Amino acid sequence: MDIQLGDILRMKKQHPCGSYTWEVIRTGTDIRMKCTGCTHQVMLPRHKVEKSIKEIIKNNNENII
Repeated sequence: MDIQLGDILRMKKQHPCGSYTWEVIRTGTDIRMKCTGCTHQVMLPRHKVEKSIKEIIKNNNENII
């Protein structure tokens, strides 16, 4: 799965604040994400993130010419 910096991810499970969406702020072997509801940040292994993604809502690289 191609996860890029700036992508907005919709997850399968809800964060305790009520939001399902997270913004990717760092990629690599581990992925750091920021909750769009409460701005809480977490760093998780890539395979765990890819398993729990429902959809990629916004890809930041689509607007590059």
